[in-house]
Amino acid sequence: MKKEEKISNTAICRDTRQLDNETLNLYETAVIIAKRSNQISLQAKEEMHQKLDEFIGDNDNLEEIFENREQIEIATYFEQQPKPTLIATDEFLKGKIYYRNPTKGDAEK
Repeated sequence: MKKEEKISNTAICRDTRQLDNETLNLYETAVIIAKRSNQISLQAKEEMHQKLDEFIGDNDNLEEIFENREQIEIATYFEQQPKPTLIATDEFLKGKIYYRNPTKGDAEK
């Protein structure tokens, strides 16, 4: 995940009228945010696994597994990141998400 802007780690009460300004349908907005949230979650998971795969070795013994401080730091970093739903909501409100509804026919944003 990129650290372009600081996003709050806590949930924020939002005005539903602000969320459905773009789509004019709150349920469609929820689906868009949920799909983007899933994408962000998968990207973060892949990134974390790539970083943790560097520590996998053939000769790991029990002491190394429990005392690998670098792995703990990587896991802590990802735990401290904002939740994917918060990131997706922020992106939606700032107009950074491209979406389209095939039933409506044209690209919306």
